[in-house]
Amino acid sequence: MSTTRPVAGRRAVEVLLETELARAPGCRLVLVDAVWDSADKDTEFTVRVGTGHRRVLVTDQDSPLGIADAWNRHLAQAEDATGNDSVLVVTGTVPPDQLGWDLRAHAPHRRPLPVNRTEIVAQIFGAADLDPRMLGEHWLLDALLAAEPLDGWPRTSGVLTRDRAVRALLAARLALGDTEADTLDLDADTLFSWTRGASGPARFAALSEDERRGLGEWLGRAAGEAAPILLTLAAEGRGADALPLGALASAALASSRSEAAVFALGSLFGSALTAFDRLKPFAEAATGVLTRWTAQAEGSGAQADQARHRLLSVLERADRLAAGARLDTLIPSDRLLPSGYRGRLRALATALTEGAHAGSDDAAGGAESALNDLAAHQLAAVYGHSTETAHTAVRLLRRLAVPMPALSHVGQAVQEHLTDTGWVDLAVGILAEGDESPDRVIGEAYRRLIRAVRERRSAIDAAFAALLARWTENAAQQADGGALLIEDVLARAAAPLARDGGRPLIVVLDGMSADVAVRLAGELDRRVWTEIVPSPGRGALPARQAAVSMLPSITRVSRASLLCGRASEGGQDAERSGFAAFWRKRHREGRLFHKGSFEGAAGHRLAPEFVEALASDEVVAVVVNTIDDALSSGREGTSGRWGLRDIGKLPDLLNAARDHGRPVLLVSDHGHVIDRTDRGNLPLQVTGVKGTRWRTGTPQDGEVSLSGPRVRTDSGRATLAWRDDIRYTARQAGYHGGASLAEVTVPVITLIPAEGVVPSGWVLLPSEATEPGWWNSSSGAGTAPWHTRTTDAAALARTPDPGPETTDSPPKAAGRQKAERVPATAASGSPVPVALRAVDVDVAPRPLPRTSLGEHVVRSLPYKAQKEFVRLAPGEKAVAAVLDALVAAGGKLSPGAVADAARAATGKSQRNPERFATVLERLLNIDGYPVLRLIESGRTVQLDKALLQEQFLEGGPA
Repeated sequence: MSTTRPVAGRRAVEVLLETELARAPGCRLVLVDAVWDSADKDTEFTVRVGTGHRRVLVTDQDSPLGIADAWNRHLAQAEDATGNDSVLVVTGTVPPDQLGWDLRAHAPHRRPLPVNRTEIVAQIFGAADLDPRMLGEHWLLDALLAAEPLDGWPRTSGVLTRDRAVRALLAARLALGDTEADTLDLDADTLFSWTRGASGPARFAALSEDERRGLGEWLGRAAGEAAPILLTLAAEGRGADALPLGALASAALASSRSEAAVFALGSLFGSALTAFDRLKPFAEAATGVLTRWTAQAEGSGAQADQARHRLLSVLERADRLAAGARLDTLIPSDRLLPSGYRGRLRALATALTEGAHAGSDDAAGGAESALNDLAAHQLAAVYGHSTETAHTAVRLLRRLAVPMPALSHVGQAVQEHLTDTGWVDLAVGILAEGDESPDRVIGEAYRRLIRAVRERRSAIDAAFAALLARWTENAAQQADGGALLIEDVLARAAAPLARDGGRPLIVVLDGMSADVAVRLAGELDRRVWTEIVPSPGRGALPARQAAVSMLPSITRVSRASLLCGRASEGGQDAERSGFAAFWRKRHREGRLFHKGSFEGAAGHRLAPEFVEALASDEVVAVVVNTIDDALSSGREGTSGRWGLRDIGKLPDLLNAARDHGRPVLLVSDHGHVIDRTDRGNLPLQVTGVKGTRWRTGTPQDGEVSLSGPRVRTDSGRATLAWRDDIRYTARQAGYHGGASLAEVTVPVITLIPAEGVVPSGWVLLPSEATEPGWWNSSSGAGTAPWHTRTTDAAALARTPDPGPETTDSPPKAAGRQKAERVPATAASGSPVPVALRAVDVDVAPRPLPRTSLGEHVVRSLPYKAQKEFVRLAPGEKAVAAVLDALVAAGGKLSPGAVADAARAATGKSQRNPERFATVLERLLNIDGYPVLRLIESGRTVQLDKALLQEQFLEGGPA
């Protein structure tokens, strides 16, 4: 009866020799009770014995004669070579009892040495013993012997556990982890990432079937149910497709036609999918990994870029696999795949086209729904530029659904442009760039929407041109007709900042239009800069200032008039002398820096002379020409967005002003229009051309004739283009000099350092007050600003809820009415805040509440007790107004908006919104419970309404 002989390889023999030869240093023959591992071709090697080395020759024999012959030849070779102390190791199938004593006498212990894998593995790990579970796992013991690193396995005191041994083997065989580590954080993320490596899956495929099976079972328990499919793919050389297939599995299972999708998916998995019940855990593991990768790809910087590339390479591969298997038609809008994002974007494009054609709230609703679907896609933030462009398109559709504003006078028109239609221009600029994808359906939808918006804007510019023609006949500093003139900007915006020794920095951004201004202001860090505006008076709304340029809207007359503080024209010399004269009249020194005089030389961000001026008591102004220069150089031909860092030295100027504690006035001399016409559009063939957008002569369609003291031409008369597709000269990126709102409106942005003092007669402008309602709201708020919506919500908090109406209610009676919200329309045709209309219902059974939530809180006993412990606590009216404003806004407002809500209620300005919010925290957070807190690094005030009611109203109002 024959028995299976153990198998020994080089490492097993080495371990035996290291032990036995140390005990028998003169031994030349070692008999091993095992057969040689046929996979181990290395039969001659050197083994370390003590401080020296011995040469080893291995021979595998199947007969006693073969062994004797090998031994004799070994002895003969040793005699021929002086100093030859090599050792002959004999393995084979010859039983020990067939070996003669004359041969056995030369071997240690006079017998063949057994190969005990357990002892050998324990020895090479330095362990006292092995985990009992390892004793019968020959695949693991053999693999540990075969895979031992050159510098050996890490030493283990005590018992070598099975998990520790497998982790070490995974590190050595598959580069999963580190052989020196005591633990291995092995999850689906690690395993999927490993499949994407170049060598890991190939090394796994090269292992014996027993070892693959053993490692696979261990990984399945350690890493989850996804491991079997993943390892099968790796063994088949398809490890890199594991994540793409996992994404497709998720898409197929979520499809409305999941049965057909899963069937199509089977052809992609092949033998890796042995049972369909394994598909769901594999899909969940893959999508979990991809979700984490998506979060990493949503940031900015080099790491986020790498994460984005890694994520999209997987998902785009999934899309290619789906197309090859004809699976793509079954998962057209998947929430994870790029094809699903494009499908949702196409659905939005269709809704935009329908909405632009219909021009109604109902039509905009379809686009809102499509936008929500797009934003819900997991790649919405990864494709951030595309998603923001889509969001901007829906913003424009919202604006189209709101009636065009009626323009009553020039001052109101430019103010309306800065607060509303300038945002339309910003949106058009963003949309004009197009989507990142070359999809023609999406591009065409955006083009049609832009065309619809431009038609609306053209009608507004036509109405403005007519107003401008009547107004300019008599408009002057002494008769401004309710408008802020550009020559009055220094007196009405800069001079208040210079009171009591104030040292404003006036930054003239030549050519800055309203759309550029609102974007620049939106990028400012509100923790560093606070925007202020003239106090509108109690009950009125704070708003940015907008001035009217000189006419034509060109630099020579508008900028000179701005800097001189009176109607003027001229170049840099006239501007410098006029600026100095303006401030001398106010007993101050003024200094103006033009292009080339404030930029620093090599090694300097700003010129030392300019920095010295900022450190002085002078009022300093600087002219930045970046925007105006770009109109002729083509800068805006590639982007419709100007950011702070796009404008030369502007960040440096703002930083320098902050460092010197100076308030800043950002202002332009005129705006501009962008050329969005087709390339074949030619200049208008007319006579009397004086500039790109103005001339002399009889006006044609799209032009207006202006005359009066503000028209700074020799004759006091000029013909200006108001339509944005008219030009008289060669094509440029953009133009100015005409009579459109975009050219004539002069934005005025006033900033003070966050810790600065608000001048008397000025108030903070909350960030929420700067955006029109349609920009970030789909509620149909029109152009109503946040203050109005907040005020209405607070008012409605006082409105009784009469309960459901019934059809058998009694006949109408006098005095039995309820307040019902209905949309109201101003004389201009624009929506105004929700109004209250009396309708007949029975309200007798329910008493009328008389106070808002905020008023309930400040009248409660807990509030009165807490107030005793807060020094300089705000008045009850201010606190109630803040609470009502926060509730109406959904629980979050900026500190500026919180401070402005208090100002609107009391007429008293809060000069430091963050400090005011901190006082409110101490006042409302009883025992440290966070009823109100500053979040997002102090940029947002958050109210917990439920906790507010629990803390203050549990026992009812006082």
